[in-house]
Amino acid sequence: QVQLVESGGGLVQAGGSLRLSCAASGFTFSSYAMAWFRQAPGKERDVVSVVSWSGGSRKYADSVKGRFTISRDNAKNTVYLQMNSLKPEDTAVYYCAARNTNYRGTWYNTTWGEYDYWGQGTQVTVSS
Repeated sequence: QVQLVESGGGLVQAGGSLRLSCAASGFTFSSYAMAWFRQAPGKERDVVSVVSWSGGSRKYADSVKGRFTISRDNAKNTVYLQMNSLKPEDTAVYYCAARNTNYRGTWYNTTWGEYDYWGQGTQVTVSS
């Protein structure tokens, strides 16, 4: 069955770094755009970054540009989010999501509901 399993979250001080991983299985990973979303308590789930199926195209939310880097390894069916210079406002549950670009037509989308598969999330807490 389809699985997206996030890992790498934790507690870090402001200014620190974390690397999130999302291991995919049960579908053709290289045919899917991959995204990271996050949701803080009492807030909506917002897109953080999206990478195309090949890894050649990437987009970031303005709030993380210059600090976060998304990447993927299609040989390992894994997508990563390197988070540097973390701030307390980055505290959230981080989710990875997969979007089939073959039938959806476009790789980039910021709407949670426009993705086909989702992980269970990993908590990131940044202390001040």
